[in-house]
Amino acid sequence: MGSHVHYLPLTPVFFSFLVFVFVGLIILIQLRILRYAYMKLGVSPLTALFLLFGSLIGSYFNIPITILPGPSVRSGQVVEYFGMQYVVPLVEQWPGTVLAVNVGGAVIPTIMSTYLVIRYQLWFKAAIAVAAIAFIIHAMATPVHGIGIAVPVFVPVVATAILAFILSREYAAPLAYIGGSMGTLIGADLLNLDKIGGLGAPVASIGGAGTFDGIFLTGILAVLLAGIASPSRPKPAW
Repeated sequence: MGSHVHYLPLTPVFFSFLVFVFVGLIILIQLRILRYAYMKLGVSPLTALFLLFGSLIGSYFNIPITILPGPSVRSGQVVEYFGMQYVVPLVEQWPGTVLAVNVGGAVIPTIMSTYLVIRYQLWFKAAIAVAAIAFIIHAMATPVHGIGIAVPVFVPVVATAILAFILSREYAAPLAYIGGSMGTLIGADLLNLDKIGGLGAPVASIGGAGTFDGIFLTGILAVLLAGIASPSRPKPAW
């Protein structure tokens, strides 16, 4: 099972685009153009780059949870949705849909979001942000045969940046990251688990294909957008 569970969620062209964005981010941070944005998030630029790099590499790895019974699966194809091209992993004999958790799109964002909530004591506002974004994303999430659940790539970015700024000008940056990543995971993937078994997907990855691009870009763009509006670096509650 393992060799088929691990695969890049996007085609090489689109994954290269994310790598290009990441490299451009490194250059901008080295030029100190984006340094203030990550200071507002409460982590150093080096830590932020490490987390984003870990997300890119981690997108290849899926942790299997269970196997969902379902119809025959699609295999070795590329599915296009909303301008993005997602990879259906190549399999031969497969008993159903493997439900897995993506390291780069689910595990790392969850750890980072938990850290931000505890560091800034954002329990109530973070809950509002996650619930609101989850509602928006769930309304727009689309079951895609062979892939799982997909959302328009820039919806989490724009929605979380606006909502985070409304909830708190001072803590807009961490709220944008928390709301964008956790709201997307819950609204797109977790609230649609009942639909996954019938989509003929070899692997249904929580935080993987269909949602990884939105979550990854949220980690860059939503923080930047919210950071521009935030007046100063947020201070821990204690």
